[in-house]
Amino acid sequence: MKRADGTRLKHADPMYTVAAYIMKERTDAMNMITLNIPYDPIQNYLNEKRKQGVRLSHLSIILAAYVRTVAEFPLLNRFIVNSRAYARNELPVAMVVLKAGETDNGTMSKMYLDRADTLFDVNRKVEQYVSENRETPENNGTEKMIRILLGIPGLVRVGVGLFRFMDRHNLLPKAIIDLSPFHNSLVISNLASIRTNHIYHHCYEFGTTSLFITLGNLREVAKRRGNEIVFERCIPLGVTMDERICSGSYFAIAFRKMSKYLKDPSLLEQPPEVIKEDPDT
Repeated sequence: MKRADGTRLKHADPMYTVAAYIMKERTDAMNMITLNIPYDPIQNYLNEKRKQGVRLSHLSIILAAYVRTVAEFPLLNRFIVNSRAYARNELPVAMVVLKAGETDNGTMSKMYLDRADTLFDVNRKVEQYVSENRETPENNGTEKMIRILLGIPGLVRVGVGLFRFMDRHNLLPKAIIDLSPFHNSLVISNLASIRTNHIYHHCYEFGTTSLFITLGNLREVAKRRGNEIVFERCIPLGVTMDERICSGSYFAIAFRKMSKYLKDPSLLEQPPEVIKEDPDT
């Protein structure tokens, strides 16, 4: 059974097929973890690239590491709708952008990344996305749709209810999915940009979000090195995941690989050697 944004899994592990019926809502299946990412390797890399005339951001590096991880661990790009598991056929990422000159009013849509993207590809797409949504948010298709729903009394209740029904029965048009910030592989939020600690954000019940990552303020994390305890500056990532899409061990291995890329961002400068497809489609 095919949706506009994904394909029904045909050979999924029976345990996870049943789990999607037992845990019908994402709030039933949310697991949370903190990934403490060493700050100095990323900052040293950024400084070196800046000397070469290349300006990158912490956010772009973290997002590029996620994209590369999905290329190697395709189960991360699954989603559950109406207790059925699907492999997503795109890699959309949603992010809130504060509007120009404002500190408490943001807009949210999504950018489309590709599993073959390099760090430089991701950085270019992030910069374009931020510029478009910060300077001309009125062109944001998501906001246009919201203004239409709010423009007629009672339409928002009927419209959202209709969207929910259509989504659960694979009838939601691709045009609406493209406008929806709730249909995506990942929602990422840089809370450090507003000097806030990381949080464990809920995954929305409406839509297809299976993973949420927030970046928080830098913090020092105690680590043992030999016989000494040292404090290492880290970027904490608050990760919330829908455990119905894959096993805990799969998540753990994938996040370890993602952490490896973040310790050496130069690994992300070239396209991936291999892009793996979901084996259960």
